Amino acid sequence: MDHLRKRRDFLAAAKAERAGATSFLMQGRDRGDAGTVRVGFTVTKKTGNSVVRNRIRRRLREAVRRVLPDAGRAGFDYVLVAREAALRTPFETLVREIERSVRKVHTPKAPGAKTHAPKRGASRTGPSRSDLPKSDAPKPNAPHGAREADGRPEHPASTGGAGAAAGAPTPPSDDIKPTPADGGLPA
Repeated sequence: MDHLRKRRDFLAAAKAERAGATSFLMQGRDRGDAGTVRVGFTVTKKTGNSVVRNRIRRRLREAVRRVLPDAGRAGFDYVLVAREAALRTPFETLVREIERSVRKVHTPKAPGAKTHAPKRGASRTGPSRSDLPKSDAPKPNAPHGAREADGRPEHPASTGGAGAAAGAPTPPSDDIKPTPADGGLPA
């Protein structure tokens, strides 16, 4: 079992199949050759200081040594992206999660099936901004709550809405004439 060391190998594995667990995310890529199994570990600074990161890496490395000689396939690269929970998860649970993830990475996907989950923050329900009708979609630089009516932008304050002063509706923008103080022509 060799270790991945080059960035391009990690990037290639990131585009391949994924299997998530509570302690890590496993990425598995079939290189298409009959070479040895290669493993890489990614432990970011978000998980903790260097002592914590090294301890997580050692735990994952030992769990992989127990699982991959039997479950791993020749010609595959595996990358484990560690999560903070890898430090607190009981070791036997960590081993079972790796076994489950390896099986999931090796399971063939149906043609046309999604291989990756939507990004964080992506709405899974409701229409997206591009699905809204053009007339109801807010303009990028319009004030909050503004809609376009008859080809000109309409601000909530100009219609006597919640933003207008009480009892004194402001005239529409077409009725405002320049004054000498504004640098316009005298009235």
